[in-house]
Amino acid sequence: MKERFIENGIEYIKVGDYYIPNLTVPQKRYSIRKYGNLHKKFIKEHHNAFYSLLLANGTLLEYLEKIDTKAKNEVDRLIVELAIKQGITERLKVADQIKWVGMMNNIKAQAEEIVYSAIVYKREAL
Repeated sequence: MKERFIENGIEYIKVGDYYIPNLTVPQKRYSIRKYGNLHKKFIKEHHNAFYSLLLANGTLLEYLEKIDTKAKNEVDRLIVELAIKQGITERLKVADQIKWVGMMNNIKAQAEEIVYSAIVYKREAL
């Protein structure tokens, strides 16, 4: 019998009487924060086969980092866009800080809700 073979893109090696996947730990450091972790939980619960495939291929962390970065950039862009549309300026910040903070918190919540439905709680294709 073979000592090694590749099936479905995964290399297997023979150890004793069993074949086990030849998996390695990635050497690169990944920065996965809030949105990446939320997406990980989502695909693990709702798209388990996709999650397992990413895990087995060793591309899960890279994928989650891309999702996290994409979501964070979109939230930042939406916050600026929504603040401009609602007329929130630095003048308001100086004049009434409490009102400014409340409005900016509301805008951030709106931006995050948009990103949750468009990116975080949606299965992305690699």
